[in-house]
Amino acid sequence: MKRMLTIVVLCGASLSVSAAEPKLVFEDGFDGKLGDGWSWLREDPAAWRIKDGALEIQIQPGAAGTVKNALVRPAPDRRAGSFAIDVTVTFQQKPTQQYEQGGITWYHGGKPVFKLVHERIDGELFIIPGRKPLTAEAVPLRLIVTATSWTAQYRAGSESEFETAGTGSLPEPGEDQVSIQCYQGPPDAEHWMRFDDFRIWKLAE
Repeated sequence: MKRMLTIVVLCGASLSVSAAEPKLVFEDGFDGKLGDGWSWLREDPAAWRIKDGALEIQIQPGAAGTVKNALVRPAPDRRAGSFAIDVTVTFQQKPTQQYEQGGITWYHGGKPVFKLVHERIDGELFIIPGRKPLTAEAVPLRLIVTATSWTAQYRAGSESEFETAGTGSLPEPGEDQVSIQCYQGPPDAEHWMRFDDFRIWKLAE
């Protein structure tokens, strides 16, 4: 069965194409351990675990520049083509803090430059960017990157198509990393974010 990918064109429209089979570049099912190539920023070993075929990270206080247990890896070389990065995120407890969040963050030159996350804002849950309302427990996220741009996508349900939350530009390729992480958690309670089925695809030209 061919996999269906949603590709976003510059005008903002989207269409589903049966790409001549995207190539799986990397996959981590978190089957008992982390896959090769990952490293931690500000690791707190007591606040992450592999459980039931997923990575779980405690959502601790912090912001984009101080987040604990940010799991990072070298990003694919955008000069070689377009890539899609997938992960499914799930709040294990109902988020209670303003800006409590988890998802994908893109780093360039060692600094976070944008994020695709499920986030609590003013008591409601949204996909950021785009501030798309979404209360689903498990949310598949997809980040598409090219040499010059990013496209943030999400699925509202397991059977739905990917929808676009936002698009933007990227600096020239070089010193790129992709991260899965969570932060802005409560200081007085244990909240955990679950990360499932991390994959990187090279999209057909």
